[in-house]
Amino acid sequence: MTLLDEYFVRGTGGTHPVLEPATGEILGRVGIATPDDVAKAAAAAAKAQRDWARRKPAERAAVLRRAGELWESHAAEVQDWLVREAGSTRPKAGIETEMAAGICFEASALPTHPLGEVLSTGEPRWSLARRVPAGVVSVISPFNFPLILAIRSVAPALALGNAVLLKPDLRTAVSGGVSIVRVFEEAGLPEGLLHLLPGDTGVGAAVVDAPEVSVVSFTGSTAAGRKVGEAAARSLKRVHLELGGNNALVVLPGADVAKAASAGAFGSFLHQGQICMTTGRHLVHESQVDAYVEALAEKARRLPVGNPAESDVALGPIIDDRQLAHVTDVVDRSVAAGARVLAGGKPDAPFYPPTVLFGLDDRNPAWREEIFGPVAPVRAYRDLDEAARLVNDSEYGLSVGILGDVGTAMTLADEVRSGKVHINEQTVGDEPTAPFGGVGDSGNGSRFGGAKANIEAFTETQWLTVRADIAGYPF
Repeated sequence: MTLLDEYFVRGTGGTHPVLEPATGEILGRVGIATPDDVAKAAAAAAKAQRDWARRKPAERAAVLRRAGELWESHAAEVQDWLVREAGSTRPKAGIETEMAAGICFEASALPTHPLGEVLSTGEPRWSLARRVPAGVVSVISPFNFPLILAIRSVAPALALGNAVLLKPDLRTAVSGGVSIVRVFEEAGLPEGLLHLLPGDTGVGAAVVDAPEVSVVSFTGSTAAGRKVGEAAARSLKRVHLELGGNNALVVLPGADVAKAASAGAFGSFLHQGQICMTTGRHLVHESQVDAYVEALAEKARRLPVGNPAESDVALGPIIDDRQLAHVTDVVDRSVAAGARVLAGGKPDAPFYPPTVLFGLDDRNPAWREEIFGPVAPVRAYRDLDEAARLVNDSEYGLSVGILGDVGTAMTLADEVRSGKVHINEQTVGDEPTAPFGGVGDSGNGSRFGGAKANIEAFTETQWLTVRADIAGYPF
């Protein structure tokens, strides 16, 4: 399976270079869509979807199973693209292909999953609530985990009888777009059901506005998500928003400091901190904060940074100059506001080193803002009430990790506002069977993953009644 060739250099909007962020090298070119392309794709998708929804569940399930097998057999090729195009380390790229396979295998069970319920009724009839395909689903996905964050919507939407318009981030259009189309083509997905539409914000607006589209699945920044939500609301479309985060990791008194620092480093520095679930705030009990911050800073100093295509590093490049400038700006403003740099703190383009900040207050930029870079701000807390207050003192509510005594952690878990809580794990985690999503500025309460969440996301509820004979009416 060759991911990038002349077949994908198409679209009426010209082409866009596929860049390697670590070196700036052009790896190839991908075709760019236009709003006119979106209109044609949406019409074709709506037509193809009707036949697809009528297919036997076993036929749809077979395509999804085959797709899962293809992710496994082509894992090395896809991982190479994730390393070079997305700046992923090899282990992170492995997580993506493993998850892609798992998501497709889980989705293959959806066509035969119970899709309704029998309702009680006071009439002499059967009353049913059944789930039917939504129709055409638009999926808008980001650059950071380009494969997972696209396939987690594409696969269940297709499995449940929908067609899909996929708009990946242009920076990762191969690993987050072309690879998915290639796999489903090889898996036997009928033509017209999955349309790849890389493009600019005009294309993004078009895949939301297209009249054939019933559901929009968006993963990205909170600012962009607000615009998508507003556009979808104008045409009364259902929209699933999975947005940013400023996630807290709480280290309880008595926790193993060495293990806690290891968890904290992983949570903050995996994939250069470019993850919505990244540990953005470290809350450590005052009795252990000095030991913790010293251990975390030591780990940060030792983690190797570089081109993951050339050596075995822990951190690769920041995705582009704009994001690197943003990370640098937040750190510089935080230091000016009183934070102390204990490790890192200065860019070495296109890389940013693991950075540990200490001595922050409630208003410090690094504490308040989503950085989307390898920066670990650390603060002390006095007691559980203050820990809960600090965790909840954020517009975001995606993921919380709590390290230490399980009973105390359970007590704190009941007090925090978050879509996910992980006890004795850091904040980054996802599984094909788990409902994923956040609250507040992290999203609108939508969930992806697991049968229940996916069925709710990509189908509509239809009330159906059946009588033995035509009912009598007084007219």
